[in-house]
Amino acid sequence: MTIPVFPDSKVALKGRKGLIVGIANDQSIAWGCAKAFRALGADLAVTYLNDKAKTFVEPLAHELDAQIFLPLDVVVPGQMEAVFERIKSEWGQLDFLVHSIAFSPTEALHGRVIDVGRDGFLATMDVSCWSFIRMAHLAEPLMKNGGTLFTMTYYGSQMVVEHYNVMGLAKAALECAVRYIAAEVGPKGIRVHAISPGPLATRAASGIPEFDELMEKAQAKAPARSLVSIDDVGRATAFLALDGARLITGATLYVDGGYHIID
Repeated sequence: MTIPVFPDSKVALKGRKGLIVGIANDQSIAWGCAKAFRALGADLAVTYLNDKAKTFVEPLAHELDAQIFLPLDVVVPGQMEAVFERIKSEWGQLDFLVHSIAFSPTEALHGRVIDVGRDGFLATMDVSCWSFIRMAHLAEPLMKNGGTLFTMTYYGSQMVVEHYNVMGLAKAALECAVRYIAAEVGPKGIRVHAISPGPLATRAASGIPEFDELMEKAQAKAPARSLVSIDDVGRATAFLALDGARLITGATLYVDGGYHIID
């Protein structure tokens, strides 16, 4: 029997090109993912939301040796297309995409679902769900040799989590989009995943009322009795981009210490 020889794991993604969307600071899930991908040898393109965010993101992009660094606010017409055009002209390919953005106006997020206004609902769905669908559409022709698309979700898509409100609807739609897109692009060797971390102290989470209590509950009840870190999420995400995970697609991967299995 011949024992297979696996490449050095530290360079398992050497030469692969990836786009990371959603780094806001060094507490961002997207930052944890970017570090993990870079550690495996991948070349990265990094985006920042606006000039204010650039101050925080640019030093991190330098740490990653990011070859492409561009603004991307998905509600600004043309910015998303400009990012993918730059990737096409500079790299000619894309091997993975990490979509780690979500947004809901305060009045929509803090109110009951039954009371949400149309504008608030559409804004939530636009940034939190449709932007991933659009990015997948733009990434598909660049993934000539296959690739992996990632987006970030949360347990509130499946169960009613107090104060998560309309974002739960958006994440449920996002997870459904992952399944449909996975079925559509799978024949081209493109995999699609939703990553569902446990509660994390990110800037985005700070907008959810009583989030500290939610984190305490998760740590007390999760089988691992531990909160996850952005690095835990990053390593799990990067694993799914490896060739060894080529037949895993269309799933929601929970990185939460097992919290989602507990009543």
